[in-house]
Amino acid sequence: MSNQNALTATNESFLRDLQLFCHIARRGSFVAASTEMGLSPSHVSKRIAMLEAGLGVKLFQRTTRSVSVTSDGETALQWAQKILDDVQGMADAFADRRTELRGVLRISTSLRLGRKHVSPILTMLRERHPNLEIWLELLDRRADVVGENFDIDVRVGEVQEPHLIAHKMVESARILCASPAYLERRGVPLEPADLAQHDCLLFRGRDDRFGVWRLAGPHGEKSVKVTGTVASNLSDIVVQWARDGYGIVMVSIWDVAESLRSGELVRILPAYLQPADVWAVTAERLSSSARIQVCIEFLREQLTRGPYALVTRGVGGL
Repeated sequence: MSNQNALTATNESFLRDLQLFCHIARRGSFVAASTEMGLSPSHVSKRIAMLEAGLGVKLFQRTTRSVSVTSDGETALQWAQKILDDVQGMADAFADRRTELRGVLRISTSLRLGRKHVSPILTMLRERHPNLEIWLELLDRRADVVGENFDIDVRVGEVQEPHLIAHKMVESARILCASPAYLERRGVPLEPADLAQHDCLLFRGRDDRFGVWRLAGPHGEKSVKVTGTVASNLSDIVVQWARDGYGIVMVSIWDVAESLRSGELVRILPAYLQPADVWAVTAERLSSSARIQVCIEFLREQLTRGPYALVTRGVGGL
């Protein structure tokens, strides 16, 4: 092997080790990182040992139950992420000169949105760009885009972090619904304050204040304290409870579009809703990445008018 080839191989190995180091740090587990990257645990341990030897520091504190990053490891992690970002940024700078996009896309989103919409859309994106590698993580909490090193977080609701760049995907809202059987039994609420006297099916989304429904209406925003005997962090479950007649639910219009069309659910308090647009958010440092831009535009296109689009018009009075 020539000196140039040896140097190239060494550099590629070093970058792979840095990626592996970042994966372990994010996961807090050698086993989880090895599974995610398709490597054996013994190989992962060997590569990290070599990286530690090369840097001359201990990167992880390991016990039988946990793995944590050392203080030197925290410093190394910041450098590793910067190096990997710079390498990817250089590749992205020339991406428009190539016919195919390359690299890894790490995307996070909520459970329902991910399973029913984002996942199949990303499959379509991968078919168009076979050299892309895609990791999709479904979370029942708000992702820390920078801290967890996600490229894109697809989320419902307000984007409050000032250090993130927000790209609107779909205009949407959460609405109030119940089954005809429930309304016949308990009556129809006429004002938001009436909700306090009803069984409300509580869905805790990633950005929700639990047990408080904020509703925008003719006289501004109203906050209503609601209670119920059942709750879940999965909208599929609370929507099914609503269909079964157990109470009132507030969820995104696209989440109940089919049930509204079929008559299983009807909208109540139609003058009130909660704005809940769908956004794709990225770290500012990634805003010029060709991979990110292509993915965001593809998501926007497919979520608005593709086969897995979010239905936000023509149902529920919207």
